[in-house]
Amino acid sequence: MRITVDISPWMHRHAGLGRYAGELLKAMRAAAPQNEYVGLYYAPREMAVDKELENLKTARVPLNAKPWRMSVLLAYYFGMSMDRWLPPTDLFHGTDHLLPPLKHSRTVFTIHDLIFRFFPQYHLPLNRWYLNLMLPKFMRRADAIIAVSENTRRDVVRLMDIPAEKISVIYEAANPSFRPIESRAELQAVRATYKLPARFILFFSTIEPRKNLVTLFDAYAELLRRDADAPPLVVMGRKGWLYEETLQHIHALGLTQRVILTDWVKSQDVPAVINLADLFVFPSLYEGFGLTPLEAMACGTPVISSNASSLPEVVGDAGILIEPRDVAGFANAMERVLHDVELRQDLSARGSRQASQFSWERAARETLALYARVSQM
Repeated sequence: MRITVDISPWMHRHAGLGRYAGELLKAMRAAAPQNEYVGLYYAPREMAVDKELENLKTARVPLNAKPWRMSVLLAYYFGMSMDRWLPPTDLFHGTDHLLPPLKHSRTVFTIHDLIFRFFPQYHLPLNRWYLNLMLPKFMRRADAIIAVSENTRRDVVRLMDIPAEKISVIYEAANPSFRPIESRAELQAVRATYKLPARFILFFSTIEPRKNLVTLFDAYAELLRRDADAPPLVVMGRKGWLYEETLQHIHALGLTQRVILTDWVKSQDVPAVINLADLFVFPSLYEGFGLTPLEAMACGTPVISSNASSLPEVVGDAGILIEPRDVAGFANAMERVLHDVELRQDLSARGSRQASQFSWERAARETLALYARVSQM
């Protein structure tokens, strides 16, 4: 079978969607090498595919993101096929919340989340307008839909009026590099590189309002009122949209000497940073899947997470789950984990077991099985 996968989010380093496209394609190539795989991406000029997808055939749409998305919109509204934009293929998999209308190929569409519906204020207006207008069309046109969690599947059925039987839940996973690291030399080298303290609390994700860092900062301030010697809070992640008010809250609370902002970390160093943390805190308001808590659990780092959206599916009983706006709840949980060695050890062990239930190999097998069913339609 010739399978074309949209790798645009991987090529353009788009956080969670990029990891999904790249990790899934790597795992499928390993699981079923007899298929021919093509990676499609948009870019005005040729881009080099990194070594993780070496020898992958690629096809390029010679446009930037906005012209490409508007071309797809116009094709839907004028009833045009876009087969000529792609190489001949048996099946096209849209991973980037975009599905060009095709007449000669079967299509699978991955829906990651409906953040734009639940938190429209956290989306740029043009992006919100486009997703509200086009996502229902993409999902109705697709031959099959993949949701990355049961929560996302329920949201789609309820809000988009898509038949439940059209949607398969296939979970994401942590990269195998996220694991307990035994080498003290490796850990100390990473600690020195990023000037990390001996003990710290970690948040790792994009800095944007939906991640609810304001609640974490309030909870951390409460923790310091109870325990002035509590470890620093390290906030690791790139600045996303509308991040300014979130970071201003650090100054408003007088936490500038206790909160360490690290906006750039080499991807290969992230597992070591997580290993070094005393605990990982994730107060997000909504996640389609919630990959970063899974990565922390895979490293054996205790996890405190909000209980919003898909996070209970991912964390299970292996972490402490808190209502996302519960400042006292997060403060209490951090205090407990920091002061209870047995609790930290228990959360670490349970987290590792929980993370082991998710794998890209399993995601690849289930996705390939879905492709096979779709190809017989």
